[in-house]
Amino acid sequence: MEVTAPGRTTDWSIQEVARLAGTTSRTLRHYDAVGLLAPTRVASNGYRHYDADALVRLQRILLLRDLGLGLPAIKAALDGPGDRAPSGTEDGSSQVRALRGHLEWLRAERQRLARQIASVERTITTMEGGGELMAKDMFDGFDHTQYREEVEDRWGKDAYARGDAWWRGMSDDERSAWKERTARLNDDWAAAAQAGVDPASDEAQELARRHVSWLQAVPANPAHEAGPLAGYLLGLGEMYVNDPRFALNYGGVEGATFVRDALRVYVDRVL
Repeated sequence: MEVTAPGRTTDWSIQEVARLAGTTSRTLRHYDAVGLLAPTRVASNGYRHYDADALVRLQRILLLRDLGLGLPAIKAALDGPGDRAPSGTEDGSSQVRALRGHLEWLRAERQRLARQIASVERTITTMEGGGELMAKDMFDGFDHTQYREEVEDRWGKDAYARGDAWWRGMSDDERSAWKERTARLNDDWAAAAQAGVDPASDEAQELARRHVSWLQAVPANPAHEAGPLAGYLLGLGEMYVNDPRFALNYGGVEGATFVRDALRVYVDRVL
């Protein structure tokens, strides 16, 4: 079944959408309960139906989930000022603009997966042929070093090397715990921003304290150095706002602006 162009009257039942999207009716109902994806209409029999616009929104939700965002951050990203039409509903141009951003990530991910596939294929071919495995060819696409050059340019080669050693020295459970901690912090920031919390409030400042603690947990992070900590946090806040990759972690520019402002207050009060 193909999605019709926006503006057409065709819609799909919740069961059809769940099947097409590879999810479940329960998940779609949960998305409605948390204000993330409402059905376009509810039939007299109580069945939920979704039109083409709703399917586009669901596609974006699933893409952002693949990026690692939690539901509060996804909602903030989809409902942020830069993603809404003046009437309060998403217009076609904002949807296309956002989808282009997702498309860039998907293309980068496709390249990474292609490298992984080629790497595994080489391993299989070598093993079946009785050849010698070459370690340098076995892990292409599996590493976490795609931002190495950027990190080295910003903070130096030593910072990257120490951070890389810290990450590789973790067990699988430790890495999972770290990812969970990061996702929880990001979701809490996005939820507070969406709720209109004052950056100077106790709630926001507790988030800032957690954020600094999270930064300082990484041995190579400049936050370990007492001297430049204030300047580092101020610069980091600006980077969150100006770099879409970081802003996305906090639900978009609006959420990133809230993080920046809360960190500024933290610097003024604590440092």
